[in-house]
Amino acid sequence: MFGISSGELFFIAIIALIVLGPERLPKVARLAGMWVRRARNQWHSVKDELERELAAEELKRSLHDAQSALRDTEQKIRDSGAEAQREFERMRASVVSKADPGAPVADGDAASGTTTTTTTPSESESDEPRDT
Repeated sequence: MFGISSGELFFIAIIALIVLGPERLPKVARLAGMWVRRARNQWHSVKDELERELAAEELKRSLHDAQSALRDTEQKIRDSGAEAQREFERMRASVVSKADPGAPVADGDAASGTTTTTTTPSESESDEPRDT
């Protein structure tokens, strides 16, 4: 425990018995036991509190790392979605231009992903209200 062997502990007990006497030795032993128990309980309390704080700090760090990974993944998904949208628009423009040479050609920059087409609305798509 404190580097005291059982022989040394026995020697200390004999000296305490001689110095304190048989009447006061049990009271002193109980008092010493009580103080050792209180010190041990206090030590365990401090140790448990430190462990809880460290666990909370580790949990915060883990949560922060997970949020960072989630943000990175979200950005990658958005970038992939934008790239897929641009590729789709390029493919659609090339299919439309190859399939129907007289069809309206998409205007705009294919790299930016913005295209505009000019079409005339059909009778069913007009903005005028219909009477029924």
